[in-house]
Amino acid sequence: MDDILIAPSHNALVVRPHISITAEEREEILRSVEYNAFAFPAALLTCDYLSDSGTSAMTDVQWAAMLRGDESYGRNSGYYCILDAFRDVFERGEAREYLFRDVLAGLADSGFYRDKFLKAHDGGFVNGGPMQLMRPNFFIVPQGRCAEALLFGTLGEIARGSGQASQPGKSGRDDITNMKPALISNGFFDTTGANALAAGFELHTFTQPGLMDPFPARLVNRENPFKGNLDIAAASAFLSQPDNASRVALILLTITNNWAASQPVSMANIRAASTLAKEYNIPLFFDACRFAENAKLIHDFEPGYGGNSIAAIVQEMFTFADGFTISLKKDGLANMGGALCFRDGGLFASKFGPDVGVRLKERQIMCFGNDSYGGMSGRDLMAAAVGLYEVTKENYLESRVGQVRSFAQKLVARGVPTLLPPGGSAVFLDMDRFFEGCGRSYAEFAALGFTLELLREYGIRAMEAGPYGWEWDKPGQTAQHKDSIPNLVRFAVPRNIMTDQHIDYTVQAIAKLFERRDTIPAVRIVRGKELLMAQDTRRF
Repeated sequence: MDDILIAPSHNALVVRPHISITAEEREEILRSVEYNAFAFPAALLTCDYLSDSGTSAMTDVQWAAMLRGDESYGRNSGYYCILDAFRDVFERGEAREYLFRDVLAGLADSGFYRDKFLKAHDGGFVNGGPMQLMRPNFFIVPQGRCAEALLFGTLGEIARGSGQASQPGKSGRDDITNMKPALISNGFFDTTGANALAAGFELHTFTQPGLMDPFPARLVNRENPFKGNLDIAAASAFLSQPDNASRVALILLTITNNWAASQPVSMANIRAASTLAKEYNIPLFFDACRFAENAKLIHDFEPGYGGNSIAAIVQEMFTFADGFTISLKKDGLANMGGALCFRDGGLFASKFGPDVGVRLKERQIMCFGNDSYGGMSGRDLMAAAVGLYEVTKENYLESRVGQVRSFAQKLVARGVPTLLPPGGSAVFLDMDRFFEGCGRSYAEFAALGFTLELLREYGIRAMEAGPYGWEWDKPGQTAQHKDSIPNLVRFAVPRNIMTDQHIDYTVQAIAKLFERRDTIPAVRIVRGKELLMAQDTRRF
């Protein structure tokens, strides 16, 4: 593997010392929480890779911005800052206006509010001024799964015939109300799928084949096959079948693909998905939680994009979308926040009716609060607004993606079976190869046993993202068939938190368990087997 020298992107100014604890004490605590790793106290861990959601260390500019936030119920300053941050990052490309800087510096006077924040905007993802009142299309929520619930819940009502039906498309049908509505995706994460199922949707996953195929370690720094892509041929074949297209409400592209080991989606695939969606008059939405990392991987590996800025790549990506949900707890560098938006005057509004924005706003207010804050504090709005700029800085992304890549390379050097190439946010162990020759079956949930042993012995928390996490033992609960579920363990790397010492300690611990993998215990579910959201609810 080629060595790439990556300069540090930041300095640490505050540290949090660890609490000393023995393996025996961790074992006692594990018993007390019924061996559910989600219930283990975070303060007693050495390294926590459970999630990269909301676990980032924010920048000094974000902390400064929080002091400029206000908690007014209606139209606080953070509301205006986050609206314009979305316009800057997702629409304007390199022509950003950075209006938050005037608020941060205390320079925003009455003229600034009149001329900038209250200016009419329409035609994009974020209407402004009176247009956001007349045709609302931007909705603040506490986190990404709230945006999913808001979107799928509202569309589910429409699909059941309680609202405006769709316009006719290529399918020749004029509504989606007389059959079970469906969603197509390159991969539904567990909360995404659960929200869609709860809203009455049928899920169809078409991930590009080859996720678990071997990839040469020597090419990790040079090439990327974009394993997170939507399988365009399979999705097209599904849509061409009688009545299928008429009941598909959305095509949802998850970027990066959190279901498929955080693998990126290429610009060519985004473009092809957009063409397919238009062919069948179906809106294309993004689950955009890790949009910046996806843009960085396009920059690094897709031909023709190496000379483009991250800002320009993000702008191009979102020209193909009719709307998107986002958790600002990932590529927003914030500890809280999310949003849903759709293109004003676009296919989404024409398909689901001109009042779809009003319906979404009503549900937003009922479930999360006034549209000015959507369940977020004014301080968190400011942090998230600034975070969108921070997360798209090229030196940050070089360090972020480079650390994840280095983590994977160190594991490979120790002989640990690791899915390659790594994505932008996490490293995944290939547990089929990890336990090869040990005679382990999926029903034993051996990968989950590995995560519990890693936590008990070394104080390292990771997440099983395979048969247990994707509910292999509950056929029919989700659209993913048993033979399509990857057998993985995820190490999601928190942003701006981990040092090389954390990574090296983790690599050594994993390698030690790999050496004695035949001794790792199996896991038996004793309570909650029938429940949704297995990771959070089951006990062993």
